[in-house]
Amino acid sequence: MKKIISTPNAPAPIGPYNQAVLSGNTLYTSGQIAIDPKTGELFEGNIKEETKLVMENLKAVLAAADMTFEDVVKTSIFVNKMNDFAAINKVYGTYFDEATAPARETVEVANLPKYVNVEISAIAIK
Repeated sequence: MKKIISTPNAPAPIGPYNQAVLSGNTLYTSGQIAIDPKTGELFEGNIKEETKLVMENLKAVLAAADMTFEDVVKTSIFVNKMNDFAAINKVYGTYFDEATAPARETVEVANLPKYVNVEISAIAIK
C-alpha cells in the first residue's frame, strides 16, 4: 500500500505527481528544484545557493515522512552543466556523512523543469 507524502515546507508539485510516495518503509521522493516553498517563486542566484535550496526542499520532504538524510540510500542528481558539478557536490556533501553517504548518479541533461540548473531526488528507507 502506498501513502502520499506532502508538506507545505517544500514546493507544491507543478504537475500530476506528489512530493513523495511511501511504500512500506521505502520513500521515493520526486525531484526537488530551487523553488522557494514560502513564495512559490523560482530561486535565482548562484549554483551553490540553488543547490542548498534544493537540498533544504528535499530535507523538508524527508521530514514529512519522519525521515532524515541518514535514511537516504540513493540519490539522483540532474544538472544542466556538468561544469557545475564541483560546486553542487560541495553543498550536497554537507548533508551527508561521507562514511555512510548514499549511492548516487549525476547526469547532465539538456534542460530541467523551469530551466533550473539542478534537480535532486532520493530514495530513503526507515
